[in-house]
Amino acid sequence: MTRRLGMVVFLAVTACGLLAGAVLHLAGAGAAGDLLWAAVTCVALVPAAGWVVAALRGGRLGVDAIAVLALAGALAVREYLAGALIGVMLATGRALEDYASRRARRDLTALYERAPQSARRYRDGVAALVEVDQVRPGDLLLIPHGETVPVDGVIAKDAALLDESALTGESVPVRRATGESARSGVVNAGPAFDLWASRSAAESTYAGVVRLARQAQADSAPVVRLADRFAAWFLPLTLLLAGAAWLLSGQPVRAVAVLVVATPCPLLLAAPAAIASGLSRTARHGVVVKGGAALERLGQARTLIVDKTGTLTAGRPQVVDVVAAPGVRADDVLRWAAAVDQMSSHVLAAAIVEAARTHRAELPRPTEVLERPGIGTEGVVEGRRTAVGKATASPAADSPGWERAQRARAALDGAITVWVTVDGETAGVILLRDAVRADAARTLRRLRTAGIERVIMLTGDRAEVAESVGTVLGVDRVLAEQSPEAKVRAVRQETARAVSVMVGDGVNDAPALAAADIGVAMGARGSAASTQAADVVLTADRLDRLADAMDVARRSRRIAVQSASAGMALSLLAMAVAAAGALPPASGALLQEVIDVAVILNALRALRPARGTRTVVDAGTESLLRRFKMEHSSLRPPLELIRETADELAGTSPMEALGRLREVHTFLTERLLPHERAEERRLYPAMGRVLGGPEATMTMSRAHAEIERLVRRLGRHLALAEDGGVRPEQLDDLCACLYGLHAVLLLHFDQEEEAYFSLASL
Repeated sequence: MTRRLGMVVFLAVTACGLLAGAVLHLAGAGAAGDLLWAAVTCVALVPAAGWVVAALRGGRLGVDAIAVLALAGALAVREYLAGALIGVMLATGRALEDYASRRARRDLTALYERAPQSARRYRDGVAALVEVDQVRPGDLLLIPHGETVPVDGVIAKDAALLDESALTGESVPVRRATGESARSGVVNAGPAFDLWASRSAAESTYAGVVRLARQAQADSAPVVRLADRFAAWFLPLTLLLAGAAWLLSGQPVRAVAVLVVATPCPLLLAAPAAIASGLSRTARHGVVVKGGAALERLGQARTLIVDKTGTLTAGRPQVVDVVAAPGVRADDVLRWAAAVDQMSSHVLAAAIVEAARTHRAELPRPTEVLERPGIGTEGVVEGRRTAVGKATASPAADSPGWERAQRARAALDGAITVWVTVDGETAGVILLRDAVRADAARTLRRLRTAGIERVIMLTGDRAEVAESVGTVLGVDRVLAEQSPEAKVRAVRQETARAVSVMVGDGVNDAPALAAADIGVAMGARGSAASTQAADVVLTADRLDRLADAMDVARRSRRIAVQSASAGMALSLLAMAVAAAGALPPASGALLQEVIDVAVILNALRALRPARGTRTVVDAGTESLLRRFKMEHSSLRPPLELIRETADELAGTSPMEALGRLREVHTFLTERLLPHERAEERRLYPAMGRVLGGPEATMTMSRAHAEIERLVRRLGRHLALAEDGGVRPEQLDDLCACLYGLHAVLLLHFDQEEEAYFSLASL
C-alpha cells in the first residue's frame, strides 16, 4: 500500500508540474515555466537514481540507468520540457506496470486472501468460533450457509450443496451426500451442515493451493529474466549510439534525444505483464501454475508423458459384470459380496457396494468380519462364511470351465477379478474395470492441436491393460509395468529429446514429476507428494484443464514476445531517427510514452479469454448436455440386463424366457428409446450448430436408427412368442439381436460421452 501511494504521489507531482509549466509558458512566463519543468526533472531524478542503486546492490545494471542519464542530460542541455516529460513517462510507466501486475495477479491473490481464518467447532453440543489452526482431525464442525469450508473433511449429516468454483473454476454448485468428502476452500451454497474434520488446516487442500499461489507470485519466467539480461547489451548500445550522434554532429542535444527514446525499455514492461496475465488466466481455469517459468515451459512443450490410473482413467474401478457359478444367482453373488465389503475401506470394495446399491439390493449385516490386506475380506453373512477378494490359489487344470473362461476373459479385457466364495465353494466372480475418462481422448486431440507432437503412456499396470487403454486413446507409445525408478528413467530419456510434460496423481508419480521439464499433478484427488513435486496442479478432477492451461501458456508467451518485439523495434527506430537529428528530445519523450502504453495494453490482452483449442458451447446447449449426461448415468447399469438375458436365454423355459424378454423390451421402449429420440430431436440440432453443421452428428443419428431397428426386431420376436413362449427356432436370432443391441448401445454411449458430453463443464 505504501509503495502504491508513493507511485500515485510521484505521478501526481510530475503530471501537475508538467501542466503547471505549460500554463506558465502560455501565460508568457516562460522562465518560470522552465524552472518548474527543471524542478519536475530533479524530482524524477531522485527515485530513478534510487532504482539504479538498488539494481547495482543486486548485482545488476538495468535500463533505469538510461533514464538517469536522460534526465541529467536534459538538465545539462536545458531541455527542461523533455526532462519533465521523461519524469511523467517514468511515473506513468511504473504506475501502468504496477496496475498491470495487480490486475493480472488478481485471481491468484484472491485465492489466498479468501483462505478461511476461523471455524465453528462443536464443544458439548454447541458450535463455538475458534481459530482455524486449532481444528484437529476428528473434530465436528458446523458449516453455515455462505461460509467457506475451513478444512478437508467428511459430511457428517445432511446433504451439502457446495460451490467449488474457487478450486475447480466451475460455477455450478455440486451436491455432496452424507459420507462424501468436502475439500477446504469450497463454499456452502445450501443449508448448514456438519462436517467431520479429516485433516488440519495446514494439511488441507486449500492450504496447498495457497502455497502454490504464493510460489507462483514469487517466481518469474525466463522471458521476464531475459529482460534483465537484455539490459546488458541494450545499455552499451544506447550509450554508443548517443555518443556517436554527439561526436558526429557536435550537438549534445542529439545524444539526449537518443537517451530519451530509449527510456524505459518496453520489454521490461510487456513481458512481466503478459506472463502475470497468463498466470491469472490459468487460475480461472482451476489450474495453479508455480510461477512464470513453469508457464513458459508449458507453452514450449512438445512431448506429453501421462500416467494411466487416475489420469487417463477415472481412478475409480466400476463393476462391469457379475458371473455366478452354475446353480447360483448373480444377484445373490453381488449381494453377499457387498454385505462383506460394506465393512471395508478398499477402493474395490466401495465399487462393489455401490453396484449393489444401484441394483437396489438389501445388504444383510455381516458378523465376524476380518479384513486381510492384499487378500480380501471375509465374514459371516446370513449364517454362511463368505470371503471376497483374490483367488485363494493358482487356477488348476481341472477347475470348472466357467472359472477358466472368466479368467481368460479378464486377461483379454484387462479387467480386475474379485472372487466370492461361500462356505469354501466358489460362488461367483465380480469383474471390475477402471473406465477411460470421457474427456481423455478429446483432451489428447486438443493437446496435439496445441503443439504436442508425441504422447507416451507410462504406467505400472499390466501390459495388456495398458495396451487396451493406449489403443482406445491413440497414444504413440505405451510403457507398462514400470516401477517408480523406471518411470524416472523414461521421463529423463524423453526430456533429453524435447521439452516434456509429465502428468500423474499418485505418490509413485512424484519422482517422475520432479524429473520432467514440467510436472503436472491431478491435485483434486492426487497425493500430497505428487502435488508438491509438480510445477502445475489441476485443482479440478478434469484432464481437459491441462489443455486449457497449455492454450493460455502458448498465448501468453506469444503476446509477451510480440509486445516486446514490436515495442523494441519501434524504440530502436526512434533512436535512429533521434540520432539523425530528426526527433527532438521533447517529441521523443512523447513518442516513447505512446510506445510504452501501447505495449503494456497489448500485453494485457493475455487476460482476456480466448477460444484456443476448446470448443465453445452456448448456455442452452450446455444445459442439454448436462441433462442427457445425467440420463446416461441412470441408463448405463440396466444395459447389462440385455446381455444377461442373452446369456441365459437358452437355459430357461420358454415362458421364463418370454418374461425376461418382456422386461428388456419394456426398458427399451419406455426408458431408452424416449431418451434417444429426445437426443435426436433436441440435442443433435444444438450440437450441429456448435460443431459446424448437421454432418457432425450423422454417425450418431445412424446409430439411433440401428438401435430403433433392433428394438423393433425384438418386438416382433415377442409377438411371435406370445402363444406358448419363446420357440427354439427363435433363439439364434434373438441372441444375435440382443448381443448386437448391447454392443451398439455400449459403443454409442461411449461415443456420445467422448464427443459431446465431455464438452459440458460438469
